[in-house]
This record gives sequence, structure tokens and C-alpha cells, in this order.
Amino acid sequence: MSKWEQLADEQTIQKTIAALKENGIQALVVENSEEAKQQVLKLIPEGSEVMTMTSVTVNTIGLDVEINESGHFDAIRNKLYAMDRETQAQEMNRLGAAPAFALGSVHAVTEDGHVLIASMTGSQLPAYAYSAGKVIWVVGTHKIVENVDDGIHRIYEYVFPLEDQRAQQAYGVNSGVNKILMLNKEINPARITLIFVKEKLGF
Repeated sequence: MSKWEQLADEQTIQKTIAALKENGIQALVVENSEEAKQQVLKLIPEGSEVMTMTSVTVNTIGLDVEINESGHFDAIRNKLYAMDRETQAQEMNRLGAAPAFALGSVHAVTEDGHVLIASMTGSQLPAYAYSAGKVIWVVGTHKIVENVDDGIHRIYEYVFPLEDQRAQQAYGVNSGVNKILMLNKEINPARITLIFVKEKLGF
């Protein structure tokens, strides 16, 4: 097993949660993916506008289906699918960039409370960094790393090869670590919630 796949121990999880809270990011831990799913649904009122960002984690635990297909939420992704990228690109960008709720995952969380997200297009980054009203991340504890350097190594050594393979299968194109967002601190302590899961979810 790669070191980037190993679940963090309880002491490391609690240390990381404390550091995230110190940096303005609400954080908690649950035992499994079903608990994570239920926790997310508690945080999003029925009828809310929600953008499910592209995320293996979100898809694995069934949140993409719950948000986009249940009829209980105002699902932005459904609106995007119904639009024409050729003629409505800017409107689509605005819809995805500033939802009431942005739901997804991240690629590394450091023990001292920094969060790293890599992206090929950057489409999810505006919402995460600033423009979403609320951000919810579901994160397997195997994504906890000691420091930012380890986070960068994790992205290039582990995340990118797997995402590149996924992108080729899903879209017929290669991926790329074209943009990396690092959140050091959130000035609105109520805006971001990170839910750690004691399972290997996503990459």
C-alpha cells in the first residue's frame, strides 16, 4: 500500500481537526461513508441550491445521486447539463462558481490545518476559495499529510496518475495539475465544513 493510502490514526485526526478549527474551518470526523452522507444531508436544508463538484468521493458515497436526482435540492449540475457550452459558457461559469452550497472533496489536508486542491480547469476553485455561500468537503483520512510539501508530493505522486486515468476513461482526455488552491485560513468561520471519514474514499 502506498503511504498516501494509509488512514491516519486518531491522534493525528484530532490534531488536524484542532488545527483546521484554529484556521477558521469547521471540522469533524465520522466512522464511515454512510455517516458522512447523513452528516452532509443534515447540513444542507431541503430545497437549497447545491453544486456537486466533480469528486470521486462524493460519487462513491452516493451524494451526487442524492443531490442531483432526488428532487429535494436545487441542483445546479442539472441546469448545466441542460445548457449549451457554445452559446452559454459564461452563464454556466457563473452558476458553477457561486452556488449557495458547494459540495466536493480535497486532495490533501496538513496536520497544521492547510487544505490543498488540485485542478485541471480550475472550475471548482472559485467556489471553494470565496464565492460559494457554504462549502462542504468529505475527506478520507488517508488525505491527511504532515505538511504542505507532503501535500504537493501527494498530488503529483498519487492523485495525478489516478485522476489522469479517470479523465481518460471518462472524457477521453488527459488530466493535469494545472492549478493548485491552498487554503491557509478562512475568515468566515461558518463557511467551510470538512468531514473526515475513517475510510479510503477517493484519491
